Amino acid sequence: MRIAFFEDGCAENLAPIAWTRPVFELICGRWSLRERCVHVMRRIGDDIIREWGALVRPYLADVYREAHLDARVNDAVWLQQHDTLLINGRWLPSARTIETLQLQHEVAYMIDNTVVAMWIDSTEAALISGQNADQTISQIAATRTLESADGVLIQRPWDLVNHNGEQLMDDAILAPATRTLQTNLDQRVAILGTASDVSIDPRAEIDPFVVIDARHGPVSVDAGAAIQAFTRLEGPCHVGRGSQLFRANVRGGTTIGNVCRVGGEIECSILHSHANKYHDGFLGHSYVCPWVNLGAMTTNSDLKNDYSAVRVPLSGEAIETGQTKVGCFIGDHTKTALSSLFNTGSSIGVMSIVLPGGELLPKHVPSFSRIWHGELIDGWDLDRSLELARVAQGRRDQEFTVAQETLLRFLHQHTRDERMAAIERFHGIRSVRPPKGQTLRVEPQLSAEVPLHSS
Repeated sequence: MRIAFFEDGCAENLAPIAWTRPVFELICGRWSLRERCVHVMRRIGDDIIREWGALVRPYLADVYREAHLDARVNDAVWLQQHDTLLINGRWLPSARTIETLQLQHEVAYMIDNTVVAMWIDSTEAALISGQNADQTISQIAATRTLESADGVLIQRPWDLVNHNGEQLMDDAILAPATRTLQTNLDQRVAILGTASDVSIDPRAEIDPFVVIDARHGPVSVDAGAAIQAFTRLEGPCHVGRGSQLFRANVRGGTTIGNVCRVGGEIECSILHSHANKYHDGFLGHSYVCPWVNLGAMTTNSDLKNDYSAVRVPLSGEAIETGQTKVGCFIGDHTKTALSSLFNTGSSIGVMSIVLPGGELLPKHVPSFSRIWHGELIDGWDLDRSLELARVAQGRRDQEFTVAQETLLRFLHQHTRDERMAAIERFHGIRSVRPPKGQTLRVEPQLSAEVPLHSS
């Protein structure tokens, strides 16, 4: 069986967290979409997936190719060799649907008039190119029996967070977990709820005086994870391979990916991997990308004081979420200094540097920019930022490759207009602020959102 994951024209709607990766590598639940599909299909048969490919935005191809040596990335010749199952990278299907895809060659699965899965033959594959892929795939689907698909089509970054708890519960059923009974742990580790809902790899380290609360959902801890004393894990949640938790309060709906360092309070959030939140501070309803470092007491709001729906400025445009609990979305390699305070529904781009100025930070911090003592300005020297990335990855025994550097240099130019517009808008607003003690009437689109720490 051959399978290819593809990005459609809405992929960049998931910026800033999808600037440096295909949308099907974003995490929801225990795995990314690609990992989940592969896992489910391999449960059906060990050799069911013999080859796989990826159709991604051109500027991501080299980085993705070197990270996945077994994948055929943007390879038109490979795609035309045999029948291939296409899966939309924004689709979160149920395991049951994934299991039936291999049999339904005559069906195009749809959600909201968007193709989420479909088989194509070699002749049809020859019609697909980077310039017209969406249109061609839709035209091919029109020749099939159209069938509504279950699951969710991810539209914006907060969709991943909103569905994370439910997905964690589904993934607990799929995972070939090693069940650890209470008697296998130190007697001073407390398990609340049913022990069978707790899955701890035997290679994980759980200190005494850890509380694992599985009364509201499963809790899983992967190999090499280390959970320090006085940490509380509330299900549904997952702690990834090699991650370390230091006196953390992890609340339900949270995924801590591989090789993260986490302390403080985390609620209903996703730390993709290689993220550092070592110190105290609150992180709620948020998505944090790799190589992000959150300084001591960095905190975000995920709820407005009037409980109204939150808007998030993605690529500079305020997007209505329709949700009351929305935190922040932080792109790769961003660093925050101590006591950084993020407003409800904030978007922080790739490789930004945040040094707070004693007040709430702007909701829109574009890629490669700086918050410098409360002012939004263009980022520091790009070569210096790239060297910092090289050092950060080296500290985790990861190579900062030429392809990664090339991608970040491309994104620096690709996001320039957004960055310049945000800086101009920020200083335009600042210039009309009234003297201390006076009141300024602000138009609704610029109205301040006073946050709550949490509900």
